Amino acid sequence: MSPLVANEMRESADAPLHAKRIFLGEPLTTQQVNDQLLPKRMALPIFASDALSSVAYGPQEMLMIMLIGGVSFLTLSPWVAAAVVLLLIVVVLSYRQLIKAYPSGGGDYEVASTNLGEIPGVVVAAALLVDYVLTVAVSIASGVDNIISAVPSLDPWRVELAVGFVILIVIVNLRGVREASTVFAIPTYVFIGSVVLMIGTGLIRTFLGDPGS
Repeated sequence: MSPLVANEMRESADAPLHAKRIFLGEPLTTQQVNDQLLPKRMALPIFASDALSSVAYGPQEMLMIMLIGGVSFLTLSPWVAAAVVLLLIVVVLSYRQLIKAYPSGGGDYEVASTNLGEIPGVVVAAALLVDYVLTVAVSIASGVDNIISAVPSLDPWRVELAVGFVILIVIVNLRGVREASTVFAIPTYVFIGSVVLMIGTGLIRTFLGDPGS
């Protein structure tokens, strides 16, 4: 076999590897994996994404359910919101204690396995997997709905948009925690800023007696 042919075969065999490097980045050594720890400002977009995504579609779904009982039920929405805030406070305080007691980062699986045994730990892990799948599905569907509400002409491409966003999220996460946090940081903090601006505007308009608030 001539050197030219051998070189062409080697380049052909390396093509899938090059494509993998483009999408997933360079492989990480054990030492590099240990260096993937993130500062709090960058860890927030990754590890708090579940709660943040719920904020995006949770209030809307809550109001839709309450409307089933009639418009008068909307007067109860502040109390329901207060209950949700109280629940979030309990969850935050619980996780702070969990992190101190189990600093290795095993989370719910480690807690269940250590205190209740292997089978409860596996059940908890399975429940978490189902929760993550549902979170991605609902979050993506809600995001696509919001995009289509702004650009109605995209409605025929609803499924394709949702699948495309799921693939994009998978690719970003496969590149590693550090790179994923960098990509997700900008939209996360823009979203948080938008929510704060919306709440602040509503409070100011209410305080000023704006009838439209």
